[in-house]
Amino acid sequence: MSTYQSELLRLLEERGYIHQITDPEGLDALAKQQVIPGYIGFDPTAPSLHIGSLVQIMMLRRLQQAGHKPIVVMGGGTGKIGDPSGRDESRRMMTDEIIEDNVAGIFTVFKRLLTFGDGPTDAVMVNNDEWLSKLGYIELLRDVGPHFTVNRMLTFDSVKLRLDREQPLTFLEFNYMILQAYDYRELAQRYGCRLQMGGSDQWGNIVNGMELARRMDGRELFGLTTPLLTTADGAKMGKTAAGAVWLNEAQLPNYDFWQYWRNVDDRDVGRFLRLFTDLPLDEIAKLESLQGAEINHAKTVLANEVTALVRGRDAADSAEKTAAKTFAGGGAGEDLPSIDVGEEGMRIGAVLTGLGFTASGGEAKRKLAENAVKLDGMTVNDPSYLVEVAPSTERKLSLGKKKHAIIRR
Repeated sequence: MSTYQSELLRLLEERGYIHQITDPEGLDALAKQQVIPGYIGFDPTAPSLHIGSLVQIMMLRRLQQAGHKPIVVMGGGTGKIGDPSGRDESRRMMTDEIIEDNVAGIFTVFKRLLTFGDGPTDAVMVNNDEWLSKLGYIELLRDVGPHFTVNRMLTFDSVKLRLDREQPLTFLEFNYMILQAYDYRELAQRYGCRLQMGGSDQWGNIVNGMELARRMDGRELFGLTTPLLTTADGAKMGKTAAGAVWLNEAQLPNYDFWQYWRNVDDRDVGRFLRLFTDLPLDEIAKLESLQGAEINHAKTVLANEVTALVRGRDAADSAEKTAAKTFAGGGAGEDLPSIDVGEEGMRIGAVLTGLGFTASGGEAKRKLAENAVKLDGMTVNDPSYLVEVAPSTERKLSLGKKKHAIIRR
């Protein structure tokens, strides 16, 4: 039984989002009294976010579902520097044009998951470049700098990790936490923002922003973080052997996105249903209690629900039909990833890496040696095998039981 009184914190607790809250009682009371504008920041380092960011996007969705106002902050300003959290090296510098294109790509997913508008609980998307680019350096040093000590900044995990590994941490990146703290203060002034949310690695940055607003303006703000999200086998969400699981279709086909969720570990099904779908909790409890082969039904529900939220219901239905056709009938559904080998054909290893089924030629050779590769149902183990396709025909390639593709010319 939840100890919280507000719908917001009860919802977040029941679905497994809460790791730490700066003042649980204070936030709980405030959420009962008024609409809380709350924000999460996202750096536009690519034209799409990947599923490692989905728990944060869903947090904003839950905020809105509980009657509060989500603020999506695009880090057009901070993105020019790069957050050192969880990184061993500096990010590459991006031009304004690249950042603008990336923001446009990222917005497509937020449009599906949040309701934007001018109402009191409608979401807004803002770009911190709007205020950070206008901030004078002397002004920043004079007004903001005195509220930060280098001693404390050196204790942050994001900084300690790089220094302990003797990886360079530039002065540019060292300023990131100051700018993020300034963001929170600015959002509090502009939008009445009272809550910043983020992953557990952002705790220090969130507290910095709260303290800055308190010292400069006397404002009382709150912070809430989610647990570090890993799969049951300890892997970080968002990455696979074939690369990132992107949220946008332009970076990852709908079928591949659907398949990721369909293939999750049995132990993750219930947790992921709570975090990434809107299914009622009693229905999720029934699904996660399924045993043996029946758990595959729960995985299909998970894949359908997440894909419908992120890509649209048509994408989910099409991916499920393709999977059923591929696995049950031995056919090839239209949603399968495909590759064109041209008139000259292509070596089997190049086909595997070209599809993203293997990360390198070496991995492709290992999979071939393990007899894990089939072409039209026949095992292929020769790395020099030339895959050719007759005009107006298709061939089906399989890697193991879960990865399938169409080969065309």
